[in-house]
Amino acid sequence: MKFSDLKTLRFINFYRWQGGLPVLVPFVGYILFGVANIYLFSIAIKQIPTATAFAVWTAITLIFIKIAELVFLGQRISWIEIFFMLLIMIGIMGLKVYSLQSQ
Repeated sequence: MKFSDLKTLRFINFYRWQGGLPVLVPFVGYILFGVANIYLFSIAIKQIPTATAFAVWTAITLIFIKIAELVFLGQRISWIEIFFMLLIMIGIMGLKVYSLQSQ
């Protein structure tokens, strides 16, 4: 959505490849992935504690966004970002171990 130019979208060029489809396709994908995200998260919280599910979901989202920035936007990643992502993963593992011990 970062590079979508909604100003170029007009009714006359809505379904043309050079007109509206470069704007429409990412927008529809964004909506579909959002709905799938909510649905799959609701399934996850039925099976594991909500705090653990949210932490895992957030970490996975963070990692996928960072990969998308690297691949599609050509951005760089720093060692400090890798370090903090590893801290998040360690926190998730800690939540999982703690939730197993408390049961």
